[in-house]
Amino acid sequence: MTNRIHELFQRKKENVLSIYFTAGFPQREDTLPILQRVEEAGVDMIELGFPFSDPLADGPVIQQSSQRAISNGMNLTVLFEQLKALRKKVTIPVIMMGYLNPVLQYGEEAFIEKCSEVGIDGVIIPDMPLDYYQSQWKENCRKYSLSNILLITPQTTENRIREIDENTNGFIYMVSSNSITGSNKHLDMQTDYFQRIRSMKLINPILAGFGIYDKSSFEHASKYSNGAIIGSAFIRHLSISGTSETSIHQFVKNIRP
Repeated sequence: MTNRIHELFQRKKENVLSIYFTAGFPQREDTLPILQRVEEAGVDMIELGFPFSDPLADGPVIQQSSQRAISNGMNLTVLFEQLKALRKKVTIPVIMMGYLNPVLQYGEEAFIEKCSEVGIDGVIIPDMPLDYYQSQWKENCRKYSLSNILLITPQTTENRIREIDENTNGFIYMVSSNSITGSNKHLDMQTDYFQRIRSMKLINPILAGFGIYDKSSFEHASKYSNGAIIGSAFIRHLSISGTSETSIHQFVKNIRP
């Protein structure tokens, strides 16, 4: 199975920059314009969050963006309607990230099929257990050529990491701490963890996330992985500086000139 995620990592092995933002934030119709501007700014991949009222792993910035998006009327039905035009405007990999509850309400196979239909390349569902993925999702992800990206943390055992590596298809999301998104400001404290994961020589590429917020933290994380994911810092930037082309280009330039 080959998709845009695989193609990206085949041609680019380091300093991959992925940007996360919440669909329907700041305004409901901002989703596609932000996707376009992020790609135009030179980002390699995008993680598009679909909002949920109880996002357990997310810090206050992403929680607030999720609540705002819900207030704006964003849900999976609206989002998939917006994404019908995705592949006319965006060429880089796009991943859907969110929680299992809204997907269950939408219908799991219907969700996977719709992702494939609109051109989504992968999914990240942080609260989906591995055994549930294996029994309920794996075959449908294969059927619809959708990558499933799994997460590891500093507390994940080596055996579990190996199992996750075997079941991931795209890249491994290396969570920098056991905390929530946007909270880890001292990535140098995680160097031993980063080195341990790198020494395992896993099958899949690795992107670091949680607490990546500026050029320095991006570069530090990228020393030990194939790149990094920035979410809370970008959402905060959208709140303060707006969603214009100039604003988004400046944010990306500050991370990776």
